[in-house]
Amino acid sequence: MSSILTNNGAMVALQTLKSINSDLADTQSMISTGKKVASAKDNASVWAISKVMEADVKGFEQISDSIAVGQSTLSVASNAAETVTDLLTQVQEKVVNANVPGADTTKIQADIDGLTEQIKSVVSAAQFNGQNLVDGSGDISILSSLDRDASGNVTAKSINVSGADLNVGGYTAQDVFGGNASGASTAGDVFTTSLAAGDTTGVTLEFDDATGTADGIDAGFAAGDKVSVSIGDQTVSYQISADVAALSGTQQTDQIAAGLKSAIDALGITDLEVEFTAGVSGTSASTLDFRVADTDGDSVSSIGKDTAITASFTNVGSGGLGALSSIDVTSDASGALAKMSGLIDTAVNAAASFGSAAGRLESQADFVSSLTDSLKSGIGSMVDADMEETSAKLQALQVQQQLGVQSLSIANQAPQTVLSLFR
Repeated sequence: MSSILTNNGAMVALQTLKSINSDLADTQSMISTGKKVASAKDNASVWAISKVMEADVKGFEQISDSIAVGQSTLSVASNAAETVTDLLTQVQEKVVNANVPGADTTKIQADIDGLTEQIKSVVSAAQFNGQNLVDGSGDISILSSLDRDASGNVTAKSINVSGADLNVGGYTAQDVFGGNASGASTAGDVFTTSLAAGDTTGVTLEFDDATGTADGIDAGFAAGDKVSVSIGDQTVSYQISADVAALSGTQQTDQIAAGLKSAIDALGITDLEVEFTAGVSGTSASTLDFRVADTDGDSVSSIGKDTAITASFTNVGSGGLGALSSIDVTSDASGALAKMSGLIDTAVNAAASFGSAAGRLESQADFVSSLTDSLKSGIGSMVDADMEETSAKLQALQVQQQLGVQSLSIANQAPQTVLSLFR
């Protein structure tokens, strides 16, 4: 039956053409975006999985940056530990030379002191991004992975790198004591009086006997600790022996103060008089009184009016290489040699530990890089369009579209045949 009101053939041709146009639009979208799943409406399940994996990829890319920073920090620390090892080896050579009969131990000690200062400089400078692994400040934790369980919960994993303590020890206390003839003693003061003939001015340096009443240096030193007093640009030191370390209270501080007085007197500073006063336990501290006077009658003191008296001490136990600061080949060359093996072992162990950690980070960096590539490949296999297949499909759909248009055109002409029935 023919009808001019209902054209079934045209409706079928139109629906077919619409379907072809829809498929053609999808194919063109794949070609323009390169994806077969570009949004959730394309395939909600695959799209959701791909977005989770893309988030993981972004996370692992940040982890790669974290590991790179950790590797740089370790590299600096490793280089520092190796440099310190080399410097300690040089110190050991000096110590061995000091044990040779007739060696100039004073000059050798000066070389050792210079190498010690260089070690301090290396340890202090060995930081990256504000982190120093060789100064004993602590360990670092480097983000190394993101673990996702079956429920989708993510846990961050880290590689902990243990720091080393290659500090030589340092000035753990430093005070400047000054004042005037009236006996005032205030940290930071200096000799401020211009001396005329017969005038005097002075300061008092107090060695606290642990009563808590003095403003000087506390007692309680260990063997190998060193107490120093600087007068202007000249410095003398007194190293604590085991016998002195065994003493307590004013017995210990008396020994220290008296030893420093002898060393200062040996400097032969014109116009300077140093007087030692023994302390009384629980009552007064051991003191050194510094008096500057015009003793040679020229109305001018050999010590400038702005000269400061500086007292400080080095605690050998404050660093992993603290024993280095107690080495003194001028008084105990054989004892210094005995200490060197342990010091070198400390530096070598630190360098070896950093090397091992660097190996772990390198392996983890390679794994994270490979894992990131695998995740990207997996995402691509789910959402990327097969361009060869899509290209062939596009051409087929274009032909189908042309045929669909032709079919619709034929179907639309069918009612025209009804007119021939009325001629």
